[in-house]
Amino acid sequence: MKVFVGHAENALVISVQEPRLDAAIAISFKDVVRSLTVPEGTRVILNLEQVQFLDSSGLGAIVGVMKLLGPERPLEVAALSPAVRKLFRLTRMDTVFKIHDEPPPCAHMRAAG
Repeated sequence: MKVFVGHAENALVISVQEPRLDAAIAISFKDVVRSLTVPEGTRVILNLEQVQFLDSSGLGAIVGVMKLLGPERPLEVAALSPAVRKLFRLTRMDTVFKIHDEPPPCAHMRAAG
């Protein structure tokens, strides 16, 4: 699972560098995010720009990360492909997550995991 981490707009940005976020990598995705230290009060923006396919396991992993972070570290998503955006809309997750059209510009990106 390839993930890069950076900082932008007073937020930790996690960029998933995989074309699919599905059952095959959902657990490793959660493990990588769990390994990141996120101070309370820090927003987390999940950049899904590279993700072209998201299934129920991948969506469940994103919701699991949101629960893991808790309300003191809000999870937002960015740069959803049309297919991923449609899944968010059909499952009403677009009412749960703040969605950014573009990923925030990041400095000092590094590999995570």
